[in-house]
Amino acid sequence: MSSAVRKTTKSPAVRRLAAAAAALGSSLALAGPAGSAGAAPAGPVPTVFFGDSYTANFGIAPFQEGDRTFCFQAKENYPTVATRRLADKGITLDVQSDVSCGGALAHHFWQEQELPFIGQKLPPQQDALKQDTQLAVGSMGGNTLGFNRILKQCSDKLRTEGALLPGEPVDADEPAAKCGEFFETGDGKKWLDNQFEQVSGDLEELLDRIGYFAPDAKRVLVGYPRLVPEDTTKCLTEAPGQTQLPFADIPKDALPVLDQIQKRLNDVMKKAAADAEGGADFVDLYARTGSNTACDGADRGIGGLLEDSQVELGDYKLPWYAHPNGKGRDIQAEQVADKVEEVLNR
Repeated sequence: MSSAVRKTTKSPAVRRLAAAAAALGSSLALAGPAGSAGAAPAGPVPTVFFGDSYTANFGIAPFQEGDRTFCFQAKENYPTVATRRLADKGITLDVQSDVSCGGALAHHFWQEQELPFIGQKLPPQQDALKQDTQLAVGSMGGNTLGFNRILKQCSDKLRTEGALLPGEPVDADEPAAKCGEFFETGDGKKWLDNQFEQVSGDLEELLDRIGYFAPDAKRVLVGYPRLVPEDTTKCLTEAPGQTQLPFADIPKDALPVLDQIQKRLNDVMKKAAADAEGGADFVDLYARTGSNTACDGADRGIGGLLEDSQVELGDYKLPWYAHPNGKGRDIQAEQVADKVEEVLNR
């Protein structure tokens, strides 16, 4: 297995232009009318939502159909619910576009995304940004890290029954029962370190590009909700009405490793937002969802790995594959709305 990292094509020009645009935006803000600080925006805020299946809220039905059917973007995804919550507080978002799509990697922000199974190609998500966009919000990074491949590395059931979850295990020759050890030593650790390096670089590029294509946009990067609880013994009990464990056959000793990987991803995303030229904000869902993991029974905000979701293809219901259910979507929406309100009221 190669441990080479695919390097992001960085654009120093993009970074310089983004910094200049941010500086110009700051100057214009300082030159604004006296007393405007801390006031809600007077008019609708042109907004773009971007992201992957956690922004699209894969698993929640009904989903948007048409040219982007296989993005599995829920009609009531967290951008939609958060927009309503903000409207109730007198903050109106003029949603120019929601281009979130299941399976999107961070580099699909600036490259075409080919949808699995059908070969359809979608334009880069950055194409939705306009010069007058004032807010860009979304979640990216989990697919770049390869969390789907990590899950398949740890689950024999996903290896044999997870054909609709894109990706292969990191190393199919290594048994799923030893996945915890695999990711902490040797080739597995090298692969993971390289993936995190890729995520960090790609998020830097993504935030720079928002700054370039939408110079006045406030950038809000949204983290991922926590999947595995601190007390992993809770994962040894089926959720109400379920016959499978929340993480199916993933070994109990691998669950803390999965949580450590997710925490590390959260830290990388938080740092990317903090380090962004001109500043970006971060919604730390991991820190706020410790009581709503996949193993929290009736309070779970994450659908179990092989629990039936609301999405049907023919007579077959797709599993949640550890995505937010309705409760989890509402938590996402609440936290995102609170952060956007804070950002817009500065």
